[in-house]
Amino acid sequence: MKYFDLAKKFVDREFTRSGRAPHELPHFDRTVYWVKILKPDADEAMLIAAYAHDIERSFRDKTDEELKHLSFKDPFFLKYHAEKGAEIIGDFLFQNEAPQELIDRVKILVSTHEVGGDDDQNILQSADTISFLEDQDKVDRFIARMGSQGKNIIQEKFKWMYERAQLPKAKEIVKPFYDEAIRKLEQAK
Repeated sequence: MKYFDLAKKFVDREFTRSGRAPHELPHFDRTVYWVKILKPDADEAMLIAAYAHDIERSFRDKTDEELKHLSFKDPFFLKYHAEKGAEIIGDFLFQNEAPQELIDRVKILVSTHEVGGDDDQNILQSADTISFLEDQDKVDRFIARMGSQGKNIIQEKFKWMYERAQLPKAKEIVKPFYDEAIRKLEQAK
């Protein structure tokens, strides 16, 4: 797990540098946890991808006008986020002399973590979904943004996250978290 440990330190450092660590790092730990639940024999590449899947966010310029006004589910935004993240973590692994096979596998997993694809890609996507909706602090932060984004947008985000989980086991796991997020949203003023 040499490369997983290196990648984890890299992600932690970059999110700390960007000021996003307190809110993001628990999500990455839990995504790794859920990958292991959904696939107990997950390889190092899957675990790296689970921890580093959102690395693009730590490099995103807050004033990036091209992305600023796009919906969270806009196909261009999703593709940019996933592919840029794959490029960043791939470059990091290359610089640290990881085997090319590992780099290629991590990159394909990260580049598809929003949309899924094959079994492993769907596992990563589902683990990301569960981790997002189980984090009630994150849910609360989204609900707190309701004034600027509107209740319907927040509800749409929660529903989209829930519906994108493609694995039946993941749907079963995430359903109570989704129900709780919706309950909280409905009670919010």
